[in-house]
Amino acid sequence: MIELLRRFGGKFRRYMVIGPACKLIEVIFDLLTPLVIAQMIDKGIGAHDVNAVVHYGMVLGAMAVIGISFTLVCQKMAALTSQGMGTDIRGALYQHINKLSYAELDRFGTPSLITRITNDVNQVQLAVALGVRMLIRWPFLAAGSMVAALAIDLKLGIIFLICTPAIGLVFWVVMARCIPYYKQLQAKLDRIALICREGLSGARVVRAFVREDHERERFAQAADDQANTAIAVGKLSSILNPVTFLVMNLGVCAILWVGGIQVNVGELTQGQVMAFVNYMTQTLTSIVYVANLVVVFTKSSASASRINEVLNCVPSITDEGNQPVALPEPGNVAPVPALSFDHASFSFGVGAANAVSDVTLELPLGKTLGIIGGTGSGKSTLFSLIPRLYDASAGSVSVMGADVRAWPLDQLRHVVATVPQRASLVSGTIRSNLTWRDESATDDELWAALDMAQASEFVRNKPQGLDAPVEAGGKNFSGGQRQRLTIARALVGSPQILIMDDSASALDFKTDAALRHAIRERSVRGAAEGGLPLTTVIVSQRVSTVRDADMICVLDHGSVAGLGTHDELYASCQLYREICQSQLRREELEGQQGSTVPASAPTAPAPTCSKEGC
Repeated sequence: MIELLRRFGGKFRRYMVIGPACKLIEVIFDLLTPLVIAQMIDKGIGAHDVNAVVHYGMVLGAMAVIGISFTLVCQKMAALTSQGMGTDIRGALYQHINKLSYAELDRFGTPSLITRITNDVNQVQLAVALGVRMLIRWPFLAAGSMVAALAIDLKLGIIFLICTPAIGLVFWVVMARCIPYYKQLQAKLDRIALICREGLSGARVVRAFVREDHERERFAQAADDQANTAIAVGKLSSILNPVTFLVMNLGVCAILWVGGIQVNVGELTQGQVMAFVNYMTQTLTSIVYVANLVVVFTKSSASASRINEVLNCVPSITDEGNQPVALPEPGNVAPVPALSFDHASFSFGVGAANAVSDVTLELPLGKTLGIIGGTGSGKSTLFSLIPRLYDASAGSVSVMGADVRAWPLDQLRHVVATVPQRASLVSGTIRSNLTWRDESATDDELWAALDMAQASEFVRNKPQGLDAPVEAGGKNFSGGQRQRLTIARALVGSPQILIMDDSASALDFKTDAALRHAIRERSVRGAAEGGLPLTTVIVSQRVSTVRDADMICVLDHGSVAGLGTHDELYASCQLYREICQSQLRREELEGQQGSTVPASAPTAPAPTCSKEGC
């Protein structure tokens, strides 16, 4: 918590000074109130002096008005501080999360990050607000009341010395057992957020498989688990108030008993006894509120540590100190490879098996690389190394002859356009989604990208055209339309390298072929017009999508099982041949390098082979 105050509380320092100062003035009036009441009893009621009662009543009224005024100022300062710090913390968290690489995002998990940026920040806001408003009030009121009471009578002060440690002991016992529960509560909230996110985002799949009851049961179990922990800590916390008020009331009874005897013998006045009772009540009540403050601060401390864990996480991928990379001249592109892997390997954690192992290949400018392999073979992981979504654990990856670690990230990701496997659109319009890479793109450029992506037809059919609305996640478009819009978005801004990660899986074969043809024409046209030709990387499980690529990389469990053209791989790589035989018709297979297709050629996916078998 201190670290967050040090990091974000600087510009609110004056509020954090003014607020407690105003609260201190209020507390001073609270401490003077029992003395004024004592004078009212002794000099007014005891002496049957109405004027004295009215006089002291007016003094009490004036003190109340002044105290409320300062209280309102303190409330204002608390609101400005807590809401301002909460906003700044959320902004810093969101900004820092967007700097984290995929590796850090995988480690924290999306549901946990959402909980930290919402619930945990709310806990910190509450603690800051109560800190400004109450942190100085209750401890100062407790200490001041005790001093004032002891100043009235030392004999009655012994009761204080008995009651106060008793309440402190109860408080210590309860809080020692409660603190571990607060950390568990936050972790179980993460679990609930995860289940909610999975169930709501996958609602269609849940209903399609009639798994509503299963999801309800999962959520109920997580909610009950969290509720049981909350109930356990609530039961412990509920002991505080009854026990402390029991001790306080027993102390008040003792004061009235002993004070009544002293009043009879003339050692104390009735007003002094009432003042002593008021101070006793203020002291013990203050201790109760301090205990509640500690509960809030304990919760906020657990939340603050979770927030700091994210803020202190150093991104593993940075471009600090990197200088812009000079792109090759259009007339001298032959010697410079667009893309190269030099014994590149990657694993998702220390000690984990490699998801990509010792990949070496080189792709010239303007050419097309197809990456194919079975599910889990490392296709998406391999392409993620190109725009530096992950960093290679070993070896290197180069773009335009320069290691990707030497590129400024903005420049690298402008040169390399990525179409993810899962089409992702955000709420807004078609135009606002297409201009992510280039906010200044003209309508002609947007339509050109839509034409290449085979998306212009359905966009033109929209009454609002480019300004047609897009719902969250693009839910008002079909799967194929979403994919084509994400491809068009990647083409805006004239990238030099286009990566499509199985991004045409929802397209029919005709549209897929037209898309690939348009991309090839774009590459040829770019070179003819004096620019750099477009280099394309296509990740797919379809042979028909990659068979015309200039180079095909066959992956098997993260390793390169084959590298070459379609004909070369069909003749030399058993794994690629099995994939072809499982997807292509016999007439398409006949004539491949003079090979003869057996009559029993498989028509269903065959088992994958190891690298050694190809």
